[in-house]
Amino acid sequence: MHLKVPDPEYTASPRAQANFMLAVKITLAFLAVIWAVFLFELVTQISLSRFGLRPREGAGLLGLLTTPLLHGSLAHIGSNSLPLFVGGVAMLFLYPHSSLRALPMIYMGSAALAWVFARPSVHIGASGLVYGMLAYVFVSGILRRDLRSVGVSLMVWFLYGSMIWGVLPAGRGMSWELHLSGAVVGVVLAFLYRGWDHPPVKRYDWEDELEHESEFGPDQDFPDPDRPADGDQDPWRRDRWH
Repeated sequence: MHLKVPDPEYTASPRAQANFMLAVKITLAFLAVIWAVFLFELVTQISLSRFGLRPREGAGLLGLLTTPLLHGSLAHIGSNSLPLFVGGVAMLFLYPHSSLRALPMIYMGSAALAWVFARPSVHIGASGLVYGMLAYVFVSGILRRDLRSVGVSLMVWFLYGSMIWGVLPAGRGMSWELHLSGAVVGVVLAFLYRGWDHPPVKRYDWEDELEHESEFGPDQDFPDPDRPADGDQDPWRRDRWH
């Protein structure tokens, strides 16, 4: 597989560094929100889980907005926080334009799809969002085939590849339906936006030479900048332009 090399002047530019820091700040802000909700429940002893996703119930549609914000325990929110940070920063930094459209659809789409087919229960947690973001980042890197995106895809697979088993029915306390819904939405959106956010590619001198050769043909001479203009007399005398 031929990998395109992003232009180092672009990837190391002040603008790219600023975009990375912005992605970190936005992701940390969202993490602060879900932790604030969890701490509110912990301090006040008021459970907000009843506002989670309830499949095929009209009142349960509120969960399209609230499900990723609610967590049942410290272990639950802790297990979602780090992959949420990795997936959020990767999406916002690598794919800034498409992520503005893809992230809201993953956020609500993972819960909406689970609302259709999930078990009759209350489903809470940001795991659907996590699976959607990681699936989007992984598949997008493979589709775009530039060195930076593929590198992040491999990192995601190395760190969280085992999470793929979470889309299978296992255990009473785990919403595998949210996992599966998020992964499906993420993959679909990665294909939908595969033409977006391609970084500038580094060009080598030999690529320009190949383009010139294809333009003038392999058996033709390239134009010589020292050759006399057409109006000069006897322009092909060697002592005139060599």
